Amino acid sequence: MSDNNTTDTPPDHLSVNPRSPAFDAEALQRGVGIRFKDRVRTDIEEYSISEGWVRVQAGKTVDRKGQPLTIKLTGPVEAWYEDLGDNPPVAKKD
Repeated sequence: MSDNNTTDTPPDHLSVNPRSPAFDAEALQRGVGIRFKDRVRTDIEEYSISEGWVRVQAGKTVDRKGQPLTIKLTGPVEAWYEDLGDNPPVAKKD
């Protein structure tokens, strides 16, 4: 599924919010798996591998513009594309 225009590891910083500069629709379409503190998470709103943090939604609370409030959690972050099968290359901070 890989060609010359794509890499086998997800970007270092990615967000699911289309208003964010870190939003990448192509990467999200492929499906990105996230492991945070040795646990696979499906509730990640945004992550940065090099800076070692993730943002998750803080309950059902929203701000005055209707956007979900998020909290930043720090720790080791790993990401991979889910469309590459069982043993995909993992992007992580070395």
